[in-house]
Amino acid sequence: MSSKRTAPALVFIFITLLIDVTGLGIIIPVFPKLIEQLIHGNISQAASWGGWLSFSYAAMQFLFSPILGGLSDRFGRRPVLLFSLFGFGLDYILQGFAPTIEWLFVGRLLAGVTGASFTTATAYIADISTPEKRAQNFGLIGAAFGVGFILGPAAGGFLGQYGPRVPFFVAAGLTMVNFLYGFFILPESLAPENRRPFNWRRANPIGSLKRLGKYPVILGLVASLVLVYIAGFAVQGTWTFYSMEKFKWDEKTVGLSLAAIGLSFAIVQGGLSRIIIPKLGPQRSVYVGLLFSAIGFLLFAIATQSWMMFAFMMVYAMGGIAGPSIQGIISNQVPANEQGELQGALTSLTSTTSIFGPLIMTNLFSFFTSPAAPVYLPGAPFYLASVLVIISAILSRRGLNRSLSAD
Repeated sequence: MSSKRTAPALVFIFITLLIDVTGLGIIIPVFPKLIEQLIHGNISQAASWGGWLSFSYAAMQFLFSPILGGLSDRFGRRPVLLFSLFGFGLDYILQGFAPTIEWLFVGRLLAGVTGASFTTATAYIADISTPEKRAQNFGLIGAAFGVGFILGPAAGGFLGQYGPRVPFFVAAGLTMVNFLYGFFILPESLAPENRRPFNWRRANPIGSLKRLGKYPVILGLVASLVLVYIAGFAVQGTWTFYSMEKFKWDEKTVGLSLAAIGLSFAIVQGGLSRIIIPKLGPQRSVYVGLLFSAIGFLLFAIATQSWMMFAFMMVYAMGGIAGPSIQGIISNQVPANEQGELQGALTSLTSTTSIFGPLIMTNLFSFFTSPAAPVYLPGAPFYLASVLVIISAILSRRGLNRSLSAD
């Protein structure tokens, strides 16, 4: 794709992801209260159920992401992305009407099957980016997350005042608007000459993971990325439960806090990363990002006042430069006609972490806030996350040494 067409295409994919993430962010502040209502329990018990709901979504995504990634390599990114968005819209409607906790699980299973929007978007960006620009352009995904989590949770906290189900219907509307936007506006990114036949053997999740063995130089970096994603579930999986338990926040405050995190990430990944990564280079950006991330998790764990959680957000957000840098280095080792397969395999790996990560973090929180805990420690997931990021930094160093040697 020419440079004149690349910039508009990046804007298209950014807006598509932005609307998608905004819809997702809207439901987060009210999810704990909805679970509490359906199980007739408390916040500690709701956290454990929340982990199992995330498990259901991630298990389906693990099975289906490589299939959809392979289909995007065969038929193009656009139809797969549209299919994914339509599935998410149905999921929100189903969860909005859910009469029991079992129906929430049905909705999460459906979303997991169609949940390839970010996999396909990553492959889309790889299609239209030059090797030297991929790390910066991958940062747009984080920027979409950031801006989406400014708008989404703030809106969800406000809408939650009218009932925990209202944000789900608004999210469904936004997602369907996103679907229509993509249908009429989003261009195809994968040139016909870069497409390849679909192969079930390559598309199954185990086979997809095995395909990563073709590129041994990236395995250390892939392992590092996996640990970063597991650590991230300390925030993604327990932030709402943690803040409601420790600081007694309501839905509105939770929504504003998540919006503040989103703003921090938008500043870092939408702006600072495009300055920092070229200046430091992808390798140093990995180390700097992981250092900030480890410190950020630790600060969240030891916070004793509500204002501290807001004050520490920027430190945590600076860790966001590590992920795009790692992804850019990995992507540069793979041919153009296998980018969809690569991103499908990486999504399978991160989906594996999404299977176990929320369970680990939410149940760790649930245990250390229960009467059976030897010590009351709601920040336990953040302590574990900090340790995981430190291990990730060690693996990154080894992986980057191999990558530099290969180059």
